[in-house]
Amino acid sequence: MRNPFRKSSSPYGRTGGYNNMPSSGMPSSKLKIVAGVITFVVIIIVMFESVVVVEAGHRGVVLYVGAVENRVLGEGLHFIIPFAEQVVQMEVRTLKFEANATAASNDLQEVQTTIALNYHISPSQANIIYQQLGPDYEQRIIAPTIQESVKASVAKFNAEELITRRATAKAVIAQTIANTLSARDIVVETVFITDFKFSQAFANQVESKVVAFQKYLTEQNNLLAIKVIANQTVVQAQAAARANVARATGESQAIRIITSQLEHSPDYLQWLSINRWNGQLPYALGGTGGVPFFQLPEVKPGLLQNQSQTQNQTTTR
Repeated sequence: MRNPFRKSSSPYGRTGGYNNMPSSGMPSSKLKIVAGVITFVVIIIVMFESVVVVEAGHRGVVLYVGAVENRVLGEGLHFIIPFAEQVVQMEVRTLKFEANATAASNDLQEVQTTIALNYHISPSQANIIYQQLGPDYEQRIIAPTIQESVKASVAKFNAEELITRRATAKAVIAQTIANTLSARDIVVETVFITDFKFSQAFANQVESKVVAFQKYLTEQNNLLAIKVIANQTVVQAQAAARANVARATGESQAIRIITSQLEHSPDYLQWLSINRWNGQLPYALGGTGGVPFFQLPEVKPGLLQNQSQTQNQTTTR
C-alpha cells in the first residue's frame, strides 16, 4: 500500500510521467508505411523489368540468365521474366560498311580498291548471329570477308584485264562477298567498288602502251587513206585512158567518114565549113579568097558590056 504522506518525485503523482505510457503504437505505424513504400517500389521495378520495347528496325534477342533463347522478338511491346531474362536489340535495317582492300593480280601487280557494302542481317536469325558472332559482327566477319574476297577474285585476272574487263572483275568480287556472307545469315544488297589503282610504274607502262597503240591506229588510218587515194588515182587514170581511147576511136571513125565523103563529094569540106561558120566576116579582106567559105562568081567582060548597052537602050526609050 502506497504511503499517502510520501512525496512523489513527479508533479503528477506518478513516477516516470509519460515514460510509463505504451510504446507500441507509433513505431508500428511507421513500419507499415515503410513496408508499403518498399512494396510499391518493388512492384514498379518488377513491372519495369517485365516489359521491353523493341524499336523500329530492330529485333530483340532474348537472354535467359545469359543464355540465348531460341526466339526473336519483333518490333513493339513484349513481356519477359523480370531479372531472369534480358533483351539485346539487333538492328536489321540496311547498313553500310566500307573498307579498303589490297590484292595482287595474276601477273603479280599490286592493286588497291575501296569496297562499299550495303547489307542487313536476317531478321529471323538475329539470335544466331548474336550467339555466334556477337554485336560486333562487322569486324568479326564482314571486314575479313571483303579482304579475302578481293584477294581471291583479283588473282583471277591480269592487271590489264582489270582495266579492260572491269565490269566482269567487279561482278566476280561482289558475287564472292555475297556468297560468303549469306552463309552467315548476312544478306548483301549492293556492292560498290571504286576504280582499281595500280602502282605508278604500271600506270606509266599502261600509258606508254596506250600511246603506242594510238600511234599504230593513226598509221593504219594514214595507210588506208593513202590506199584510198592511190585507188582513186588508178581509177581516174583508167577512166581517162578509156576516155582517150574512146575519143581516139571516135576521131578515127570521124576521119574515115570524112575521107569517104571527100572521095564521093569534093565539096564536102566547103559544106562543112559553111555549117560551122558563126556568121561573122573577117575585118580585112585581101588577095583572093577573102571570103573564107565560098568564092564570089567571076563576071566576064563581054557580059558586063552587053548588060550596060541594054540598060542604055531602055533609058532612051
